[in-house]
Amino acid sequence: LEHPGLDKAAGEEFLQEAFQVLLDEAVRKGTDVTEKVCDWKEPQELRELLDLELRSDGEPPERLLERCRDIIRYSVKTCHPRFFNQLFSGLDHHALAGRLITEALNTSQYTYEIAPVFVLMEEVVLAKLRELVGWSSGDGIFSPGGSISNMYAMNVARFHRFPESRRKGSWALPRLALFTSRESHYSIQKGAAFLGIGTDNVYLVDTDERGKMIPKELEKEIQRAKAEGAEPFFVCATCGTTVLGAFDPLGSIADICQRHGLWFHADAAWGGSALLSGKHRHLLAGIERRGLAVPVPPQKTPLSRRADSVAWNPHKMLMVGLQCSAFLLRDTSGLLQRCHGAGAKYLFQPDKFYDVAYDTGDKTPQCGRRVDCLKLWLLWKAAGSEGLARRVERAFAFTRYLAEEVKRREGFQLVLEPEFINLCFWFVPPSLRGREGSPGYWPSLGKVAPAIKERMMRKGSMMVGYQPHGAKVNFFRQIVTNPAVTRDDLDFFLDEIERLGRDL
Repeated sequence: LEHPGLDKAAGEEFLQEAFQVLLDEAVRKGTDVTEKVCDWKEPQELRELLDLELRSDGEPPERLLERCRDIIRYSVKTCHPRFFNQLFSGLDHHALAGRLITEALNTSQYTYEIAPVFVLMEEVVLAKLRELVGWSSGDGIFSPGGSISNMYAMNVARFHRFPESRRKGSWALPRLALFTSRESHYSIQKGAAFLGIGTDNVYLVDTDERGKMIPKELEKEIQRAKAEGAEPFFVCATCGTTVLGAFDPLGSIADICQRHGLWFHADAAWGGSALLSGKHRHLLAGIERRGLAVPVPPQKTPLSRRADSVAWNPHKMLMVGLQCSAFLLRDTSGLLQRCHGAGAKYLFQPDKFYDVAYDTGDKTPQCGRRVDCLKLWLLWKAAGSEGLARRVERAFAFTRYLAEEVKRREGFQLVLEPEFINLCFWFVPPSLRGREGSPGYWPSLGKVAPAIKERMMRKGSMMVGYQPHGAKVNFFRQIVTNPAVTRDDLDFFLDEIERLGRDL
């Protein structure tokens, strides 16, 4: 015990070499358009290549560095300019620096004494996000993803309506009912199950042909729930649905929530970043406060003053890096703290020598909580609000270009005209063209996207998602958020779809 149990010099030497591997293999090659997006291997082959077994004896640094290279080599390069598979992509170097600093400092964001810089930083970042939403005050917390932000909203809404639920649980409550569209994120269903509300008590509201909630149908579902003896308490509107990119009519939904006294939550995990752009923030319009005496310029329009809570994932369109999800509240009464706080005396001592209002960790069900604000703060400092707005607008420009190309090219067919940056389309191979009315056409077309996806994965040329949707057979959903993408990459994307599918 007289000497350290770690070799500091050897550790720093390894770290320097590991950083070089990270820079060369993950950052440089991972963003190089001439490299593969993925080096596909079947699970058993990959197990053998990686040698994942944990043994009694350690390995020398040279072997560990080789393992680092292998891990990067066989991982999907989500920062690659031809990775279009998820709602996140790309690599921002400033955000990455923030992530690395976060890991190196390895603190937990529950008290000011252990995370003074980050407690203050989180406060500033959350206030900036609330300002963009349209609130001059409020509360909030960073959470482990948009699904958890939506669950927080449901839990806080239940506590707000039934404060006794915290102590007495579901036994003391009526049968609760919540409402969301059929196009909403599956986390609403999961949250209802997790919180003991029950998935049978999630009323799914019909949508129009573009995937937007129909307000009249919401009204009908609320009346139906009441007739069935349930107690409505929560409505979730979606701002950017996962597949079609639809934005629910927030103003009309807010009116209904106000009329029935229901908590109004906006799931803007995907679409929230449109608030940064003066050109596109209108997508979230419709729930501003009524009766403003002075007209507000479009870029300053308060979009969500009537919402009670908002979920927003900057790790998606803003390229902050996983994960970065904000749960925002309009409430200023300490509702979040009262709902989740437990007052653990070993962490949240009331007699500390500083203002314990800065010990924010009791606002969340978590104890240990990673720092998610630094990467967004550093990115924002580097790009500024105007730079972030340009990224959002570039993403919209990508989608507009691709939509026009899809309409122009033979064999490509839009599922619907994009409202957001979700581009949904079918590729019809030559063998099916002109057979739209024939038996078996749609089932055959439904097999095209999975076959093309397999070919591109095995080739490693690019990645894009596909899915069926309602009665519609499998189609591609293309998303571009990475500002490193160029028109050449978009042309390659459509050309490659055609190359991989022309013989199907």
